[in-house]
Amino acid sequence: MIEGLKGERSLNRILVQEEATGGSLTEILGLAREQGVVVQRVPRSKLDEIAHETRHQGVLAYISAKPYVELDDLIELARKRKPGLIVVLDGVEDPHNLGSVIRSAEGSGAAGVVISKRRAVPLTGTVAKASAGALEHVEVARVPNLNQAIGHLKDAGFWVVGAAVETGQNYYESDFTGPTAIVIGGEGAGLSRLTAERCDFLVRIPMLGKVASLNAGVAAGILLYEAVRQRALL
Repeated sequence: MIEGLKGERSLNRILVQEEATGGSLTEILGLAREQGVVVQRVPRSKLDEIAHETRHQGVLAYISAKPYVELDDLIELARKRKPGLIVVLDGVEDPHNLGSVIRSAEGSGAAGVVISKRRAVPLTGTVAKASAGALEHVEVARVPNLNQAIGHLKDAGFWVVGAAVETGQNYYESDFTGPTAIVIGGEGAGLSRLTAERCDFLVRIPMLGKVASLNAGVAAGILLYEAVRQRALL
């Protein structure tokens, strides 16, 4: 576990037995705190259930399917792929949706995806499988505070466009030709109020049926390819 924290492979989350203390655990928790890895206290029965027959000594870690990158590195990559395109996910918890977004991001030439460390699905094996291989070609930045990350993107010259259900102009009436970060909300709740307020403007995808909204993966695909369409006309 300590070597994993010191190594290059990213950890999504660490589970620690509720009553465990002392020993190497102090060092593990210290390294996790330094790296911003989420630590969750759980009953021993939960660890036993996850580990099955494997001895776990009161600590288990979920390893990322791919190392994360820093937000600044993702911004730099987007700048090289002029004019720049990034996807930001606000609370997407379904690994299949995240995999779908990553697949659309790769196909549309986006530099990568930004996700939150909390209340969002990390890069798991299921995400990698759902991306159909696209994860190998798309960078993912995992940030502790999504709204601060949006502010950083704006400072870097990106227009931040949020996908809303009922407010905003139709997406095809909006300008995606400049450096753009498309923000997609989570399943059910959509964009949080604070995230929506941080966006430069909101767009909506017209819904002509009885269902109120599309899932995150489909919505991201529509907006990403609208950016592709508009930029092809320049």
